[in-house]
Amino acid sequence: MQKQDISLSWAAFQDLNRRRRAIRDFDGNPIPEEQVRALLSEATQAPSSGNLQPYRLHWVRDPGVKARIAAACNGQRAASSAPTLVVIEAGREIALGTVALQRTHIEGSSDFTEHGKNYHRGQMRMFDRVLGLGSWPIWTPLVSIAALLRPSLSLLPIGHLGSRAWAARNAAFAAQTLMLAASASGIDSCPMEGFSAPKVAGILGLPRATVIPVVIALGYRAAEARIDAKWRRPMADVVVEH
Repeated sequence: MQKQDISLSWAAFQDLNRRRRAIRDFDGNPIPEEQVRALLSEATQAPSSGNLQPYRLHWVRDPGVKARIAAACNGQRAASSAPTLVVIEAGREIALGTVALQRTHIEGSSDFTEHGKNYHRGQMRMFDRVLGLGSWPIWTPLVSIAALLRPSLSLLPIGHLGSRAWAARNAAFAAQTLMLAASASGIDSCPMEGFSAPKVAGILGLPRATVIPVVIALGYRAAEARIDAKWRRPMADVVVEH
């Protein structure tokens, strides 16, 4: 890529990144179906641990289902006024399914060298163990005790709570990619954490072990939508140089 192209790409990214806001009042105009599909397609390009993509993106299209999801979001204006809702589902079961798909893809592909295939085989064997036996609830109290001495251990995908937290962290990458893609295409968004996960899971018929880290509202901001000046902590308070 030429330096001029890089400069233009950087300027465009800065613009869309700063233009993105959490909009709570949408004008109700529908987003073209092909545009929603394009945004969801970009979200699937997000990175994930081991490329396991431990999430699904539920595009809520039915008006009746959308109304019920909005009610489960505690009546938030963003949920009730947005024409499109996307519910992020995460879980180790999804990741294990990806392991099987990835194994089939790699073994049947001519795009990988034997060295590359061996690397991915090792990765998949490891995740099979970690997300299989390693997710048993019996490990959860042991990890909790160990994390008292070494807090970083609390982030391991071990035990039923650890594996769910791991899946939710990876799903956050897809959620952010979706919102940045929306900003780039002139669509506004609002990530929502204030909702009843059991109700949302029940409405969508999701398994009991499902984790729902976020529900994202998509649409076009209303003329009267509140847009405050953006504030962030100073760089010196956020970035630590070593």
